[in-house]
Amino acid sequence: MEISGENLYSCYQCGKCSAGCPSVDFMDLNPREVIRMIIEGHEEVLNSQSPWVCAACFTCSVRCPNEIDVSRIMEALRQMRLRRKHDAIRISEIPSEELMELPQIALISCFRKMTG
Repeated sequence: MEISGENLYSCYQCGKCSAGCPSVDFMDLNPREVIRMIIEGHEEVLNSQSPWVCAACFTCSVRCPNEIDVSRIMEALRQMRLRRKHDAIRISEIPSEELMELPQIALISCFRKMTG
């Protein structure tokens, strides 16, 4: 993925990134699926909510045996979506029941993304 600078073709779909993700239960596509869709050229990955739910905690990147920075890929997907003039998911759009169950790291990351 050119914008992230990561070599996704070294991913062999082991799933360690997804297994350690604290936000995976709230994602429509887990990190492994996101990478697979990008490799296969599926543009609909840009419509996924997963990059916006990503806590950017780097757990996935640390767990990857091939040192793929999955957090960087999620950030690149957010940038690509915004560059195409798609709106980001707003906190007010997340149902309050789900918001209360999000891992604390996800909320901190969200505020970090919003404030720059």
